Amino acid sequence: MRVIIDRKVAMDFPELKVLAVLMEDLRVTAGNPELETLMEETIKEVKSKYRAESLKDVPSIRAYRDFFWRIGLDPTKNRPAAEALIRRILLGNPLPKINAFVDSLNIASIKSEVAIGSFDVDKIVGSRALIRYARCGEEFYGIGMSKPMVMRGCEVVISDDAGLIAMYPYRDSERTKICENTKKALLIFCGVPGVGVNMLSKAMNITVDLLTKFCGGKASLLEVE
Repeated sequence: MRVIIDRKVAMDFPELKVLAVLMEDLRVTAGNPELETLMEETIKEVKSKYRAESLKDVPSIRAYRDFFWRIGLDPTKNRPAAEALIRRILLGNPLPKINAFVDSLNIASIKSEVAIGSFDVDKIVGSRALIRYARCGEEFYGIGMSKPMVMRGCEVVISDDAGLIAMYPYRDSERTKICENTKKALLIFCGVPGVGVNMLSKAMNITVDLLTKFCGGKASLLEVE
């Protein structure tokens, strides 16, 4: 599996860093009591650490928002993934409970403040995930969307040979989402200017620890080209 940053994106954002991990031999269950306890502890941490009115001023949250503004998107309408999860807690809304993999990933994203994309490798068409600009008119079917988003051409996206699998760093696609029958997953730790390798490495370590604990498997670091 190859992860490639398109030349135009790399030229426009020379500070942009991305880490990628391949998880294999996974055993994804519906849930886990210990994981539910960890989720409750994470919710308490968030409520003690952040305030909704000042969340936008947290440096990493600000970095993701600034990235959205730079590519012509409004981050108050399409919130970067980590901010969306933290804000959900602060507004008193429950975190979704999907499966042990996705729930672990959400906890890792909250704890690290990093947006993390996840994809079932067996559902990816072709052998590469390409981080590029969207083409005007492309359609993106995000997880849980009742109708597709139509791209304007300014968005940064991730695609396989069949089309879009993520809006970067906002939402993953319905087609490649992680389910209980997932055995192999691609993780993409989405950096932006201001969210560099150190933060991404921390997020990666938290994520791999949680996933191997609750879903088994083994992790290998992939080169991002």
